[in-house]
Amino acid sequence: MKIAVLPGDGIGTEIVAEAVRVLEVLDLKFEMESALVGGAAYEAHGHPLPESTLKLAKESDAVLFGAVGDWKYDKLDRPLRPEQAILGLRKNLGLFANFRPAICYEQLVGASSLKPELIAGLDILIIRELTGDIYFGQPRGRRTAVDGHFPGAEEAFDTMRYSRPEVERIARVAFEAARKRSKRVTSVDKANVLETFQFWKDIVTEVGKEYPDVELDHMYVDNAAMQLVKAPKKFDVVVTGNMFGDILSDEAAMLTGSIGMLPSASLNASNQGLYEPSHGSAPDIAGKGVANPLATILSAAMMLRFSLNQPEAADRIESAVKHVLASGLRTGDIWSEGTKRVGTREMGDAVVAAITKKTITG
Repeated sequence: MKIAVLPGDGIGTEIVAEAVRVLEVLDLKFEMESALVGGAAYEAHGHPLPESTLKLAKESDAVLFGAVGDWKYDKLDRPLRPEQAILGLRKNLGLFANFRPAICYEQLVGASSLKPELIAGLDILIIRELTGDIYFGQPRGRRTAVDGHFPGAEEAFDTMRYSRPEVERIARVAFEAARKRSKRVTSVDKANVLETFQFWKDIVTEVGKEYPDVELDHMYVDNAAMQLVKAPKKFDVVVTGNMFGDILSDEAAMLTGSIGMLPSASLNASNQGLYEPSHGSAPDIAGKGVANPLATILSAAMMLRFSLNQPEAADRIESAVKHVLASGLRTGDIWSEGTKRVGTREMGDAVVAAITKKTITG
């Protein structure tokens, strides 16, 4: 087994380093090879996703990814910005299904901004389609308007589009996932306004007939956003398009107390995957040793489960994280009165200690 390790920018290097340490103490037989991506790759190679990095990713069974981006690159032409690296990896690896679990750990109920009774025991899986929608639809660009309210004015435009195969395959992923959980799927759309999402809704309904044991309901995206903060535990598996999934998964992340706790997995048809924390590169705290590495460590657990066929090793990591939280250790983003604040390295030390059954001090 081969893992491409792409730390990226900002806190990416710090949090990925801790995930790598955790993987190393599992004593499994796999190879890890690192490469530059994002702003770091642009500085060294003039492009956020160099051919050598893409080649490594394609040849690997899984990609462990940190984060990309920094304010200093905001004025670059769009194709050269660090964020284009993640889009390029998704496209070239055929990653179409993004899994973002939102789990509220018992020890972190108090870290959420919602009332404990709303989020205690929360366990949602948001499945986001990655290859279509407004992010990739063509045509797009800027032009002089020929119609609308201001003909002759400069305008920008993007195209929202989905094909039947794209919707069918993500719907099946959602229904299959629901079969292993509580057998409920909520498809989120905007079918009352957008033709694209009436098309989406019709196809998801068709696919749902193949899964009579799974309950399906549909919800407009604005209502879904409201229900996530009003009654989040009513959801089990949520499936939606690229843009809505991007927004809703970050909203769900904050229900758990911190986006620093949420892993994610992006898979292709052969279960090759890219695994990354749901948060960004956080350049404002980069290099300070205070970032929360747990989302990245939990992403590594997802990698072991989905792409590397090592479910027992994944269980060990997840159990270790729960043990560390129960011991009272917290990075700043999840700290509360009565717990001990630690840094990135100390949190990694604690997870490693829990896996190797060593005593966690402090």
